Amino acid sequence: MEKIRKRDGRIVAFDSAKITLAIQKVILAVREKNGDLARKISRQVVEALEDKFKDRIPGVEDVQDIVEEILIRNGCAKVAKAYILYRQKRTEVREAKKLLGVEKDELKLSVNAIRVLERRYLLKDEEGNIIETPAGMVKRMAKAVASVDKKYGGDVKKTEEKFYRMMAGLEFLPNTPTLMNAGTDLGQLSACFVLPVEDSLKDIFGALTNMSLVHQSGGGTGFSFSKLRPRGDVVKSTKGVASGPVSFMRIFDQATEVIKQGGKRRGANMGILRADHPDIIEFITSKQKEGFLDNFNISVGVTDEFMKAVEDDREYDLINPRTRKAMGKLRAKDVFDLIVTMAWRSGDPGLVFLDEINRKHPIAHVGTIESTNPCGEVPLLPYESCNLGSINLSRMVKDSEIDWEKLRKTVIAGVHFLDNVIDANRYPLKEIDKITKDNRKIGLGVMGLAEMFAKLKIPYDSKDAIETAEKVMEFIRDESVKKSVELGEKRGSFPNFKSSMWEKDYKAMRNATVNTVAPTGTISIIANTSSGIEPIFALSFVRNVMGTQLL
Repeated sequence: MEKIRKRDGRIVAFDSAKITLAIQKVILAVREKNGDLARKISRQVVEALEDKFKDRIPGVEDVQDIVEEILIRNGCAKVAKAYILYRQKRTEVREAKKLLGVEKDELKLSVNAIRVLERRYLLKDEEGNIIETPAGMVKRMAKAVASVDKKYGGDVKKTEEKFYRMMAGLEFLPNTPTLMNAGTDLGQLSACFVLPVEDSLKDIFGALTNMSLVHQSGGGTGFSFSKLRPRGDVVKSTKGVASGPVSFMRIFDQATEVIKQGGKRRGANMGILRADHPDIIEFITSKQKEGFLDNFNISVGVTDEFMKAVEDDREYDLINPRTRKAMGKLRAKDVFDLIVTMAWRSGDPGLVFLDEINRKHPIAHVGTIESTNPCGEVPLLPYESCNLGSINLSRMVKDSEIDWEKLRKTVIAGVHFLDNVIDANRYPLKEIDKITKDNRKIGLGVMGLAEMFAKLKIPYDSKDAIETAEKVMEFIRDESVKKSVELGEKRGSFPNFKSSMWEKDYKAMRNATVNTVAPTGTISIIANTSSGIEPIFALSFVRNVMGTQLL
């Protein structure tokens, strides 16, 4: 037996090892003793095929029919039943994909993944008909991002193939805008942006316009509203009174609501207000009203001074950002308790430790960080953007052990990919283009941690899990830095490298930051794994993604 016909009509080389592996998986699934049974059944299947298909090429279904017959003939009723049920389930999956408009799925994705791709990612014509397959989407990304290698004298075809294999194998996936926009006319590939909001009507509505452009292209935005004068403060030009930052946040929220109606991706914002802003109580309690600021995550920007006041149980000053003068005092512990209470009730606000972030910022000489991206994992300077990608840790396990060499290769390819994205990107604003290329921040992270633990037979809530996670993340960080140093030596360091923290230990560094851990909400669905570093919170649940119900 030399050839076999695939379901899509392609004729490929026959490989009996695939039959053996499939039988072995079913035997293990029903906890039967294996021994040499899988190979024995496989040999009999091949003999039956050679006898039945002497003058013609069998199809995949023909092979599977004979596997069923041989299993039953050998008295393996339990294994045969499991195999039949597996075939039925795979048939249902294929039919579901056809109903969703995907006739050809070389990546063997889950139905949920296909639903998400069909709704948001696969390219469509003007009538809304899907015009690319999931594999076509991956090829589109790989080609667009790999093309950057030409600029640096690299082998574009080799890089394209490497990127394709990595993503087609669901070992790594980039953030949503790269999936949607790579290789298209829009070409905006970053997920995370921070935009400044200054204390004038012109600047506030300028930031609103900039937010709209970022959201339209699939990005999310973070803001600090701490520079806006408090409610009731004087407005010199009109002799009126200011309405305060929370009222302006409502305008940003409503604009996001309108833009997301026609978009591929739900608009998302982070709103931050310093703990010493006079309107901090209104801000902390703002989301207790249902439907208010639905398109915002909010966080209180806390300083060392505030946290020390909480520890010492004393009052602290509220500072008017316009005059820089104290406007009153609050008991720090009362404010902290209110933050905790509101977070328990509504999930907001979070805490952003501003002084600590700026202490650890590798390029503190460039500017002060005031905000993060919508989910809080990427602190950024004003106008800065960052592109993210995540390694699927569940695919880094082989024979119940971590495949460190595969993980190392995936990290190296992931850093290469994300650095290329910076050059392949078309930024919505010239200010974003400049500072992003000056700092070249990337965020390589992970997803599938909980599934990896399951494959390693490690309880998620165990000491062993913590130690394993630390070992994995340290390995990823070290390999990421090595690759960024190598790229810095070959392609040049990021322009603001001089006087950065990296300059103390390295002669070159391509990226100001290399790692972060993102929630990976949608890309983990595509990869059919657990989200980010989160536990698997239920065996079965319903989730809504842009109006698409997923099981």
